[in-house]
Parts: sequence; structure tokens; C-alpha cells
Amino acid sequence: MLNKNVEKKLVEQIEKEGYSSSLYLSMASWAECNGFAGIADWMYAQSDEERMHMLKIVKYVNERGGKAIISSIDQPPADFKSVKEMFEMVYEHEQMVTASINDIVGVCLEEKDFTTHNWLQWFVTEQIEEEASVSNILDKLNLLGDQNNLYLFDRDIMGMRSQNDSAE
Repeated sequence: MLNKNVEKKLVEQIEKEGYSSSLYLSMASWAECNGFAGIADWMYAQSDEERMHMLKIVKYVNERGGKAIISSIDQPPADFKSVKEMFEMVYEHEQMVTASINDIVGVCLEEKDFTTHNWLQWFVTEQIEEEASVSNILDKLNLLGDQNNLYLFDRDIMGMRSQNDSAE
């Protein structure tokens, strides 16, 4: 049976993962509308991945005797000043998700829910990879400097995702 305090934190995380999926979907739409097909594809893939994270938590909560609650999700921003600003937002968002996962891990330890603690290690590792991936993208954007050099970056961004995915 799932500990009630852990269940509460996991249900909160379901909402955060749902918001993450919506945020990246909004960013994908913005990128696509602004001629950044590669960036749009990267964001669409991220949106799908976040939805899968949400579903993974939903199924775990339900399988462990809890009840996954699907709440409404706040509308994410729809406009971004630049590609760089958008990826800075992604990085900050991923850091927030990491902190949230770490908070759940802490509650698991407090409640001696070692089963969920063990299960959450996949998410801990995933967040390390997410932050590293976006940090790498920001490094590339910083090398580019101004927005006039984004053609090759946009073309190559999915290759950056593939490198990170194959390293798993």
C-alpha cells in the first residue's frame, strides 16, 4: 500500500509533468510558427516524453493502491522573445522538476517507503540527463551569439537529442 504522504507528493508531480508536457508543446508550436522546424521537433519530442513521465507516475500510484488524480493544468506561455530565452526557460523548468523529484525522494526516506524510493531512482537519473542535455544546448546557443546564426543549430538540434538518448 502506498504511503499517503508519498501519494500526495506523487499526485502533485503528475500535475507538474502534465504542465511540462504542455509547456514544451507550446514551445514547439512557437518554434514551428517561427520557422524553426528542428527546434519544434525537439520540443514535440520533449512534450511526448513528459507526458510519458506523467503516465508512468499515474500507473505507479494506481498500482500501489493509491488514486492518481488528474488536475487541470495551467496554460503555459505562448510567446517567447528568442530561442535562447526559450531554452533558458526550459533549463529553469527542468531544475524545478529536479527539485520536486528530490523532494519526493526525501518524503520517501522520511516515511521509510523504500519501494517508491527505489522506483524514483529512474526519475532522478532522468533529471540528471535532462539538465545536462539542455545545458549543452544553452552552451551551443551561447557560442552562436546573435540570433542570425540559428539555421545550422535548428538543423542539428535533433542530432543533439539523439546523442543524449543513445548515451542512456
